[in-house]
Amino acid sequence: MTRLVWAPQAIEDVEAIRAYVARDSPHYADLVVERIVAAVARLENYPLSGRVVPEVADQSLREVIHASYRIVYRLSPDVVEILTVFHGARLLRLD
Repeated sequence: MTRLVWAPQAIEDVEAIRAYVARDSPHYADLVVERIVAAVARLENYPLSGRVVPEVADQSLREVIHASYRIVYRLSPDVVEILTVFHGARLLRLD
């Protein structure tokens, strides 16, 4: 089993998504976050299940698409690191 780690930026991203959605519905905000977390849970057993990020074309940089969000992660031999979570309409920024 591969270890799943959330980078600080990814945690901030999810918190920002929750805050934005909560302006209209705190209940739905919690549901969105739960679903984002659930969408990456499978990576512990299937780390290659996400597609390679097309803008980068690096086999170790992959993403899971959930609803309108892109969840970008870096794949190492024993670790999946969630790097960022952002709305699919926005451009990918990996600083």
